This record gives sequence, C-alpha cells and structure tokens, in this order.
Amino acid sequence: MAEDRDSCELLCLDLPQAEAIRADLPALDEVEPAAAVARALGDPTRLRIAAAFREGGELCVCDASWIVGQARNLVSHHLRQLKAVGLVTSRRDGKLVMYRLTERGHILVGVILGAEPLAPTATTTSAGMTSSSHVSG
Repeated sequence: MAEDRDSCELLCLDLPQAEAIRADLPALDEVEPAAAVARALGDPTRLRIAAAFREGGELCVCDASWIVGQARNLVSHHLRQLKAVGLVTSRRDGKLVMYRLTERGHILVGVILGAEPLAPTATTTSAGMTSSSHVSG
C-alpha cells in the first residue's frame, strides 16, 4: 500500500490557532457567490472568451465568436453565464447587444491569466466600429 505523505502521522492540533482561524472563516452561504465566479472562470472556453473581452473592451457576440473561433450561440451561452455571476455586463446598441467585462471581471481574468493589469475601457467598441459599420451575418 502506498504511503500517504500528504497527511500527518500524528494528531497534532494547535487548538488556539485552529480555533482562531475557524472563528474567522466565512459561512458556506457567504462564499457561494465567489465559488460560482470561480466555476464560471474555470471553464476554458469561458475563460478564453473573457480574455478576448479583456483585450478587446466592448464587443458584440458576432465579433467575440469570430475572435475565439466558436459558434455565436455557444459564445452567447457562455456570456449569459459570465453575466449571471457579475463578470460581464451588456447594453443594447440598436440591433446589437454589446458586452464588456465588469471591473471585477477585468481584475479576476487578469489574475487568473497572470497578465499585466489593464485599465477597462468604458466606451470602446470592437475595433472602434459603430453599429452602422457592422456587417450582418
């Protein structure tokens, strides 16, 4: 039988330290929203989509799907999940829906990817295009 080197051989509890840490831990229901965010960014496709928004600022689903090389309906599905946990926000621009990372989304995606900090751009659209310069697809 393989030896388990990741656990103590003796029960060695530093009770004062353990109790102090335990008393300060948040309740499970308090950490669930953070766990939902972690799950959302734990999917490689969603993380790649979020990374595209971190670089591109505000994009429509059509642009985002072309950038990440995935179908529009799949990107739209992932964006809804990112929006549900507060990492993405959207706004309507005529017939387009424009998405962007929230400030929290920018920070978390950057940390996860180990990227240099980027300042979120408030009004940038994909490549500076307006809705009238988009091609229907």
